[in-house]
Amino acid sequence: MSTDKLQSRLFKRFHEACCRFALLEDGDKVLIGLSGGKDSLLLTELLGKQARIFRPRIEVAAIHIRVANRNYMSDLSYLQQFCGKAGVPFIVKDTAIVGEEKKDPCFLCSWYRRKALFDYALEQGYNKIAFGHHRDDILTTALLNLIYVGRFSSIEPSLRLDKMPLTLIRPLCMIDEHDIIAYSQSAGYEKQKALCPFEKHSDRHKMATLLEDLKTFNPDVRSSIEHALYRKGGK
Repeated sequence: MSTDKLQSRLFKRFHEACCRFALLEDGDKVLIGLSGGKDSLLLTELLGKQARIFRPRIEVAAIHIRVANRNYMSDLSYLQQFCGKAGVPFIVKDTAIVGEEKKDPCFLCSWYRRKALFDYALEQGYNKIAFGHHRDDILTTALLNLIYVGRFSSIEPSLRLDKMPLTLIRPLCMIDEHDIIAYSQSAGYEKQKALCPFEKHSDRHKMATLLEDLKTFNPDVRSSIEHALYRKGGK
């Protein structure tokens, strides 16, 4: 499939998700959490394209959070160039983990990044934060919660926070990861230099493998899980 056809397919799925879950409305100020990975790059490209369409009228910017004491390298010049091409303002903010060495390093890194992201969004008047979670992320989270927590739930496409005037949205929630991979390669997305010393195979990786194994019983198992998940949520 050509790059243009892939892009059209992805934007169609993006638009379907935005309509189905009412993710975007006139007057929204949307801040994208841009890690630099393929998912957040695609999210930036699609939201940048949406912002150039007359309805809904939205304002979009992308922010990259750096944790000073974590060995994670990002090519800021590439991210800035990418955002410029997508017509999306690019922001960089620094944070640091202080005095909590005994806690799980992955939790700390994620928590401090999110805190910096939320703080900036509130300071600058954004009402929505967009994350690049795709369909596979939602399905594997559902399996994680079912098997380890005993609850059938997952990442919400839209989640209004109780303690602050922010809504978290996932506009890629109906897009399969293999389509993102194909497009990122076809469009020439550059990979970031992720050198995290705590990278390892996780339970999420095991759930992704399980999801593939379940296809031997039912080739449409992904759609079945998704249908049950959203039916349970009333969507």
